[in-house]
Amino acid sequence: MALLWRPVGTSFLEAAMASDVPFSYRGISILKGDVSMRFSKWKRVGLTAAAVLILSGVSGRAQTGNTDESKRKVKTRVAPVYPELARRMNVAGKVKIEVVISPDGRVKTTRVVGGHPLLVQACQDAVKEWKFAAAPEETTQIVEFEFRAAE
Repeated sequence: MALLWRPVGTSFLEAAMASDVPFSYRGISILKGDVSMRFSKWKRVGLTAAAVLILSGVSGRAQTGNTDESKRKVKTRVAPVYPELARRMNVAGKVKIEVVISPDGRVKTTRVVGGHPLLVQACQDAVKEWKFAAAPEETTQIVEFEFRAAE
């Protein structure tokens, strides 16, 4: 790599642009005053994909939402116990749990989607006791719990 001499009082960019020697600095190539950005093929593909997702307004998780027609009716519902520590700390908020329901209506698995860590376990324990209406196949839906602090 050739060293670039620059007069005192000029910036690196000014000195480089005055030179006939092309150089590259952090992905920007400069040759006699021309500036161009060089992106690798994968960066272009990634930027294009991100732009398409943003402009279309669709995220990968938007397709997992449930409509009222796809929800199974709850036959037996158990309310979660408000954890004592959460109550003393005045922790409030919503907890969302994804529930996989077997064809016979029992809760097969649960997965926490969101919520305060102090409230999550109580909700998981409660929803595992729920019974749903029977259906011909296994289904998945989101169950939401809301905790309100004492006023």
